[in-house]
Amino acid sequence: MTLPIVAQKYRQRSPLVFCLTNAVVTNFTANVLLASGASPAMTNLPGEAGGFAAMASAVLVNLGTPSTEQMVAMEEAVLSASAAGTPWVLDPVAVGALSVRTDFARRIVQQRPALIRGNASEILALAGKDSSGRGVDAADTVQAALDAGRELAKEHGCVVAISGEADAIIDAHRTVLVHTNGIGLTRITGGGCALGAFNAGMLAVHEDPFDAAIAAHGFYGLAAEKALAASSGPGSFAVAFLDALAATEPEELQNLKYEELNHG
Repeated sequence: MTLPIVAQKYRQRSPLVFCLTNAVVTNFTANVLLASGASPAMTNLPGEAGGFAAMASAVLVNLGTPSTEQMVAMEEAVLSASAAGTPWVLDPVAVGALSVRTDFARRIVQQRPALIRGNASEILALAGKDSSGRGVDAADTVQAALDAGRELAKEHGCVVAISGEADAIIDAHRTVLVHTNGIGLTRITGGGCALGAFNAGMLAVHEDPFDAAIAAHGFYGLAAEKALAASSGPGSFAVAFLDALAATEPEELQNLKYEELNHG
């Protein structure tokens, strides 16, 4: 794989990532994009979202705290991105646990995102399977969600990324487990949501979304490992993580541990 090349292009091109995301994580997501070398844009205004999506490098749709107005803007952005060929990422936060966002996610996913990124319970629920999620918290394992991820990848022609004990990256023909220690990210707000935006930026600069997603999860995980070693708790981890994103070099992806699985 050409993972270092993906990260190099990300740094060189500084993609403009348009984030329609939740109120809890907006600031952290913007800082993650800035620290890693991208350019963030945050707005939820209907009437502007469509135009912005067409000119952005990539779009993130995160369903963490959806308002009625935000959902209008999200659908506008998704339709515009699809028409313009702009890659977009769906992060189906708490889908399955809450009915309004579940119905909304199942509607907009028909517009063929380049990537769906969620935890195992969210991926199971989006695929219409039984899941054990509690709001934003996963109670299912990545292994349990692999088949659901493969079904979504085939049905919508996209890549599916499942975050967990090892992140699974799936398309219609391939499955890879990315092995990094991201435990520190589970102890702060926004670790997974910002990863959706980081994925969007990687998708914007590379023609193969599967490799782009592996590079995103690998780079993010390596930075998380550095931050964990340099911090003494969740507060210092959040700051150290931003510093680690800025300091991690694309060449470090050459040593990424990943595992290719049989695509059953």
